[in-house]
Amino acid sequence: MQPRKGRGKLIWRFLKGSKAFFILSMICSAVASLSEMIVPQIIRVTVDNVIGGEPTDSLARPVQSLLERLGGTEALRERMWIMALAVLVVAGICALARYEFRVSNAKGSERLVKTMRDTLFSHIERLPFQWHMSNHTGDIIQRCTSDIETTRNFISEQMTNLMRIGILVVLSLSFMFSMNGKMALIAMIPLPVVIGYSLFFHRKFRKGFEDCDENEGKLSAMAQENLTGVRVVRAFGRERYERDRFEKHNEYYTSLWVKMGRLMSFFWSSSDILSGLQIMLVVVFGVIFCLKGNITSGEYIAFISYNGLLVWPVRQLGRMISEMSKAGVGIDRIGYIMDAEEEKDPEGALKPPMDGDICFDHVTFAYEGSKEMLHDVSLTIPSGTTLGILGGTGSGKSTLMYLLDRLYPLPEDCGKITIGGTDISKIALEHLRGNIGIVLQEPYLFSRTLRDNLGIAVRDLGDEELSAAVRAACLEETVQAFTKGYDTFVGERGVTLSGGQKQRAAIARMLTRPTPIMIFDDSLSAVDTETDAKIRGALEKRFGSATIILISHRITTLSKADQVLVLDHGKVSQLGTPAELSEQDGLYRRIMEIQGLSSDTETTEKKEVNAV
Repeated sequence: MQPRKGRGKLIWRFLKGSKAFFILSMICSAVASLSEMIVPQIIRVTVDNVIGGEPTDSLARPVQSLLERLGGTEALRERMWIMALAVLVVAGICALARYEFRVSNAKGSERLVKTMRDTLFSHIERLPFQWHMSNHTGDIIQRCTSDIETTRNFISEQMTNLMRIGILVVLSLSFMFSMNGKMALIAMIPLPVVIGYSLFFHRKFRKGFEDCDENEGKLSAMAQENLTGVRVVRAFGRERYERDRFEKHNEYYTSLWVKMGRLMSFFWSSSDILSGLQIMLVVVFGVIFCLKGNITSGEYIAFISYNGLLVWPVRQLGRMISEMSKAGVGIDRIGYIMDAEEEKDPEGALKPPMDGDICFDHVTFAYEGSKEMLHDVSLTIPSGTTLGILGGTGSGKSTLMYLLDRLYPLPEDCGKITIGGTDISKIALEHLRGNIGIVLQEPYLFSRTLRDNLGIAVRDLGDEELSAAVRAACLEETVQAFTKGYDTFVGERGVTLSGGQKQRAAIARMLTRPTPIMIFDDSLSAVDTETDAKIRGALEKRFGSATIILISHRITTLSKADQVLVLDHGKVSQLGTPAELSEQDGLYRRIMEIQGLSSDTETTEKKEVNAV
């Protein structure tokens, strides 16, 4: 992953609502730093001028004026409690500033995380279906959790200390140079070295953190897939295989962090050595200068104090550079999601009536990186009729419906799909999908109650409407069999329900919001023939005016259709009424024979459906 541009803009966007807290925390940090700078000066004046009797000529004019107001150094020598009180007051101000820094920083940090999570979730919800199909769920979750936390830590713990570091470095060096220039230069010797090797390690850290983050995403995706598909793993006895596979990747992931640990240990240990050398140089040369009379005892004590304050920001600057590498990788991974283009309505999007004829006009389509799935498909579905779609696996049946619902956009020069004469690419997405009810091939139920799942498409769904949809989907007996009825918790992906029950629940969910266009994508495959007939009969009675599209491998399911489209390798193989196709030599008739049906059987089935 290449470093992305615009990190600052992305961070600034996420800081909406928390900038004031972080600014306040930086101001408080600055006040605390200034307070820390004053204490050594109070000690210096106490040792040299108050106790030692040194003249105050070398002190700054405001300090001299303050000492005179307090009665002079002789008066202060008799009232040493004043100097002690001054230290306590400054220390108290420093403590209050640090407290407010922590509080403001915590508030800003939590608001930042909330904004990041809300923004990312909202953005992901509006991303195209195709984007979700090309990105692992586990990796997306890792970007929305671990990478957000990394970014939060950098901003709240490192960025907010920038002002404090700057003040400590500038003021420490200023006071040190004002006391003794040679000693200050000795204290500065390690600074260029620390900054230089920190920048050198920055690149190595970035590459290491990038590898760790990417492999953590892969590990999360692997765990998510295994937890979701645990029944498949158990059914095929693949526990050992999946465990070994997970452990192998986990071992590799661990080795990456061990490698990073060694690199960071070397970085921090070398930083400790340089810091120790700096302190040793200041102490040794300070003693020598003190003995030669170049600096006073008070200046030496203050110098040691300022040097101690200088060591922390220098080390912190190195830490910031290393943490910047880690945060940069996290921000880039978050930026990858934010850079993905959301689904957008065309300019001047239309909201036409959706009860018109549906027309596929020379539609050709291929998924990205795959061979052509549909080739020159043309057909018209008259309003209020039922179209059956039959075809082998991979013949493009579901793809045709994904294109109609614009889950995948139809590229230009690949044909046109219209509803009532209006090109669907010009229709507002919310309006289009709000008027197309679709039951997908693999019904998905959320880890909520049955009522929550059935009413997800309609706000404030009434009991009467809910019961009507449940009866039409032949789910009433199932609901009554549950002790808690509609309040039954169905588990993740509806794990507590059978395949047929999940399909009927998905059908009921779609029927809670009657739409002029209804699509059933092989959604009756897991129910028995009798239930199949009942559901089709209920649909005919309740939604006779809707345009219904039935995708199925079962001929009896398609027997009530006004016309049947037969797809073969993405091309229109046959199109006509069930009666016409049963008399023609083709795929429809061959499937009839395989399923042990005849034209007489189909006619009988149709009569039975109409009688239900």
